[in-house]
Amino acid sequence: MAKVLVLYYSSYGHIETMAAAIAEGARSAGATVDVKRVPETAPEEVAKNAHFKLDQAAPVATVAELEHYDAIILGSPTRFGRVSSQMASFLDQAGGLWARGALNGKVGGAFTSTASQHGGQEVTLFSLITNLMHFGLTIVGLPYSYQGQMSLTEIVGGSPYGATTIAGPDGSRQPSEIDLAGARHQGELIAKTAAKLFG
Repeated sequence: MAKVLVLYYSSYGHIETMAAAIAEGARSAGATVDVKRVPETAPEEVAKNAHFKLDQAAPVATVAELEHYDAIILGSPTRFGRVSSQMASFLDQAGGLWARGALNGKVGGAFTSTASQHGGQEVTLFSLITNLMHFGLTIVGLPYSYQGQMSLTEIVGGSPYGATTIAGPDGSRQPSEIDLAGARHQGELIAKTAAKLFG
């Protein structure tokens, strides 16, 4: 049975919701799944004034935990077309794991959220994927086996590089059922891939 970590950062809850869907998909493939978040680096007063969602249920992860999983799926919102500073700070602390090759051969994936349809989703996914590849992970995206990302009847997230959602400029749009189904599909594929390698 594959052991999967869904590791995310979420300021306003969009990525938190996507993380739950990723985890649901991985569990549907028989994996044991932990959902954890990276530490908040913004001062508490700043986070409160910006109305960050500070009551998230997921426990805060440590870098040392990463090597105990068969698959690691990273989720981060876009910050000006790149990964959030909170996620970047966490990954920057994993040099010791990289030096030991502790993550080599594991399975990885990424998911993200942006304010607009063209707000840097694929660049952010590649930022996350680049980190995972440097750590030696094999990447599983969201292939077109998930046809929902091809929809033209409504605004949808999704990319062959990973599940995505669009929050809107004021954050009012929540992940749609199409977005969440894409996240579940990617989680399932990653868990199945990990099971083939480690099961």
